[in-house]
Amino acid sequence: MAKSPKDVLDEFQSNMPKLAKALPQVVEDFTRKLMPDVLKDGALSLKHKEMIALGIAIQARCDYCIVIHVKKCLEAGATKEEIAEVCGVAILMGGGLALTYSTFVAKAVEEFAKP
Repeated sequence: MAKSPKDVLDEFQSNMPKLAKALPQVVEDFTRKLMPDVLKDGALSLKHKEMIALGIAIQARCDYCIVIHVKKCLEAGATKEEIAEVCGVAILMGGGLALTYSTFVAKAVEEFAKP
């Protein structure tokens, strides 16, 4: 049975401390230096950067990345319609594989979107 997006997110979050213990400097540099530098508003807003990250996550077929970036897109103010268009672009570029992973995006939006 497929895991729910919330279960996938919980699994990722519960495993991050294990990775941080094994690779403390790598995780520290990635989460405390690279991510904040890349995601700060610039020519592109945080919302647009998260939507790009979601498109890449779909292409990478990464369940963890998809749920993280769906959640972050919504937190950054992306609408369900904008996220659907991200899926459309991913499908344009990735075909059937992106189409199948876009169904997981739709499920994550359903779970994480505020009513």
